Amino acid sequence: MKATYDDVNLVLHLYELRREERLREARRWFLESFKVKTLAEFQTLCPRGSDANESYRMVTTHWEMVASFMTSGVLNQELFFASGRELLLVWVRVRAVLPAIREAYANSTELQNVEIVAQRFIEWWNAQSPGAVDAFAKRVGG
Repeated sequence: MKATYDDVNLVLHLYELRREERLREARRWFLESFKVKTLAEFQTLCPRGSDANESYRMVTTHWEMVASFMTSGVLNQELFFASGRELLLVWVRVRAVLPAIREAYANSTELQNVEIVAQRFIEWWNAQSPGAVDAFAKRVGG
């Protein structure tokens, strides 16, 4: 499917949402602080009711929403992949702890769209530039 002007406008709008101050703060926190590998580490870093938990939820639900646009066919994924690397950063950071979070929340679909799109993104990027995904994951703490 070829990208449309609507796809471009949606990508631009999603970028504008990322500039909202509270989401910028949450994204900054996620980049600097979220490097957990176990449920215990997650619960220590992001206890219920804490600012850290709110930041975690803001970042992950934002990217889950964006990913849902691609899994539902609303947004051209190749256009998004050209500039949406932060979704992949979120995946790299959550993938180790996500199975335990899903079990603890009794929600097997927690961040399911992020996972699906991240896998597609990885395949796309590896086809574009073999080895780039592994280098990116090492650089961002995966």
